[in-house]
Amino acid sequence: MGTHGSELLGYAREAVRLSREHVAQGGIPFSGVVVGGGRILGTGFNRVREDGDPTAHAEVVALRAATAEHGLHAVAGATLIASGEPCALCYLAARYAGIGHIVHAADRRTAARYGFDYTGSYAVFAEDPERWPVKVTALRLPEAELPFQDFVAMSTSPG
Repeated sequence: MGTHGSELLGYAREAVRLSREHVAQGGIPFSGVVVGGGRILGTGFNRVREDGDPTAHAEVVALRAATAEHGLHAVAGATLIASGEPCALCYLAARYAGIGHIVHAADRRTAARYGFDYTGSYAVFAEDPERWPVKVTALRLPEAELPFQDFVAMSTSPG
């Protein structure tokens, strides 16, 4: 798709920034950005609580925004940037939307340390990893843990 290292870092930093912004508003610390053709096609936050929808994960919301704006096939080959490593639901949604590359900042173990342990959702991939030919890149961003730290701080602060 042509999204290179420095662009990926910029989009990943934007996803972390959006995630922190959402936490400051009382939300869950996950965000997603769908990028294609050198531009952002859609963004989303985890809206499970706000919408009462167990599928309203950040990556799914970002995919919905991108496809609503540009049509289902507009995201074929696009990149999904996530502030936290996508769970199995989000990986599958990305796969079915035609995403060609997933990039995440914080990994599943980092999320688990902050109370978001969805590591069991990956069992489906262990059964037959060749069935899921989506390239996945883990970036090591120093700020990747900040949305989780913000969330814990907001959750434990009085008031």
